[in-house]
Amino acid sequence: MYVSIDPAHALAAAPDLRAPRLSLIMVVYMTGPALMESVRHVLAEPAVDEFIIVDNGSTPVDAAWLRELSRREPRVRLLRGLGNVGFARAANLGAAAAKGEDLVFLNPDAFLTPGAVAALVDAARDRPSPCVVGARVFNLDGTEQRGARRGEITPVTTLLSLSKLSATLPPLRRFEIHREDEPPPSYPVDTPTISGACFYMTARDFHLLGGFDEGFFLHVEDIDLCWRARKHGGSVLFQPNARIVHVGSTSRENPLVIEWHKGKGLVRYFLKRADSKRRKALALLLAPLILAAAIARPLLRQALKGRMRARPAPIPG
Repeated sequence: MYVSIDPAHALAAAPDLRAPRLSLIMVVYMTGPALMESVRHVLAEPAVDEFIIVDNGSTPVDAAWLRELSRREPRVRLLRGLGNVGFARAANLGAAAAKGEDLVFLNPDAFLTPGAVAALVDAARDRPSPCVVGARVFNLDGTEQRGARRGEITPVTTLLSLSKLSATLPPLRRFEIHREDEPPPSYPVDTPTISGACFYMTARDFHLLGGFDEGFFLHVEDIDLCWRARKHGGSVLFQPNARIVHVGSTSRENPLVIEWHKGKGLVRYFLKRADSKRRKALALLLAPLILAAAIARPLLRQALKGRMRARPAPIPG
C-alpha cells in the first residue's frame, strides 16, 4: 500500500478485517544498496505481519523500487511525502500507522536472521513494563558490532569512549561503555543501553513513553528511549539469541553531517537528563569536547584513507 503523507496531519490507518500481530518499522533515507537486501530478509520472516517503510528521502531509482514493492507486496505499507524530518519523527509516524500489538524497529542496512524476531518477542515476557529488547548486532565479518550492549552513557563515559581512552588506558577501563568484547550471555540480560539498529517493544509500551523524542534528529534517540524506559520503572534487555547483521555507514549522507547530529544529540541528551546544577554544569563544560570528538572521527578516517592511497605500491622483487 502506498500512502502519501500530509506533513500537517497524522496518518489515518485503513481498516483491516485481520489486525496484524507484529508490525516492523523501517525508516529509509539515502540508504544505498543494502536497502534491497534488508527488505528481502524482512519479507522472508513469517512473524512480520505488517511492514511499514517510512521514506524520508531516497534516490529516484530507490523511490520507484519502493513504490513498486508496496504495490505488489500486501504486507508493505509505504509512507512518504514528508521530506527528511529526521529519524525520530519518521519512526513515530510509522508507529502511529502500525496496526500491530508488537513493534520491531529495524535499520534499512540491517539484515534479520531466522528466529530473531521471535527471540526478541520472547525475551519481553513477564518483564517490567515499559520493556525495550535489543538484538545482538554483528558486522559483515561475523564480529560483534559496537553499541548493541552498552553501559550507562554519561558525559564522562562518552568522552572517554569517543576518544578511545577508556579502551586503551587500563586505569580508565572501568569507564568503557561498550561490552562487545565481553563473553556474550546465553540468555536475555538487563543492559542499560541497547542498539536502535534492531529492537522490540509492544505498541502499548512505545506509546506509553510517548515514542521517540523528536528533538533528536538523528542518533541518540535510542539511548534516550532506553533511559526513559528505565526511569519509568521498566526494563531494557539485551537478547543475545536475536541476531542481526548490520552493514553500517551505507548512507549517502556526508559522514561529517551524521557525526555532527550524533554529537549534538549526545549534548542534548546529557542536558535533558541532568538532574542537578552540578550535572548540568558538567554537561555544558564537556559539550564542546564531545562535539569535537564526534566530528574528529570521520576526519581521522578520511586522513587515514588518504595516507593509505598515497603510499607507493611495493616494487616486485
